[in-house]
Amino acid sequence: MDKEYLLKRWLDNDLSEEEVNAFKALEDADLYEEIIHEAKRFNGDIHAKVSTIDVLENRLQSKKEPSLNWMKIVSRFAAVFVLAFALFMLLDKDDISTFTTDYAQNKTITLPDNSIVKLNESSQVVYNTSNWKKERVIELKGEAFFDVEKGMRFDVNTEFGKVSVLGTEFNVLTRDQVFKVSCYEGLVQVTYNNKKIKLPAGSEFILKSGKVQKTTTVVVEPYWLKNMSVFKNALVEDVFFELEKQYQIKITKSLDDNKIMFTGAFEHDNLKNAIESITQPLNLTYTIENNKEVLIKNVQE
Repeated sequence: MDKEYLLKRWLDNDLSEEEVNAFKALEDADLYEEIIHEAKRFNGDIHAKVSTIDVLENRLQSKKEPSLNWMKIVSRFAAVFVLAFALFMLLDKDDISTFTTDYAQNKTITLPDNSIVKLNESSQVVYNTSNWKKERVIELKGEAFFDVEKGMRFDVNTEFGKVSVLGTEFNVLTRDQVFKVSCYEGLVQVTYNNKKIKLPAGSEFILKSGKVQKTTTVVVEPYWLKNMSVFKNALVEDVFFELEKQYQIKITKSLDDNKIMFTGAFEHDNLKNAIESITQPLNLTYTIENNKEVLIKNVQE
């Protein structure tokens, strides 16, 4: 039976009766048991008494085999220490929670303090549940809406910057080189390039292509929570790209000008309605094949 497989199952305390016998038959089984025993002594709450150098040297000499020299003994102890430390790290690892979403998938997550995270498509949040009472910190990739319970500071870390609050409702988008923070209730602080920017309710921070912009918003929550994608003066090719992601379809365009701009919205639960809401204002036509392929053309074609 594979040794690496047995070790992993043993560390997870998940050995079957047959696997227990196979593990005990390993040449180093006793050594692994001793390593685990010693690794637990690394716990910071236990103060182990360290023997003197003379005592340790006498013990080594008493166990020394004639065929082993001092360097072999040192090497063996070094290897045991490294393995013990590695096993200790596995046994003492933090309780990390990770949530991800795929295309066209949303997910609602309740945090240990009853704060709510609504995760948009193609996104991920990671946090440490075992340390939550001491530090409310979320690692975010993609987009999420936060409804934070009042309490100590709540931080959202992204690749572009950090968002900090005490208790409020806000949305964070970090995708495709865009960093956008929208505050819907309370006060949000955005830390970017060692600068701190305060966002009261009804305001937004946008970082795009290296340029920072602070604007206002009149909506009370992000449109994606209402299963809508909204655009303002956006390239139509970007709109169609978002449509492809939402409905898992392939769009082929035959247009005179791919630089057409679009202002409007489409819904996430009806493909026909979504396409018409884009094509009709732009005087375009379309055909749908097998609910998976869409051809977009100018009306005159």
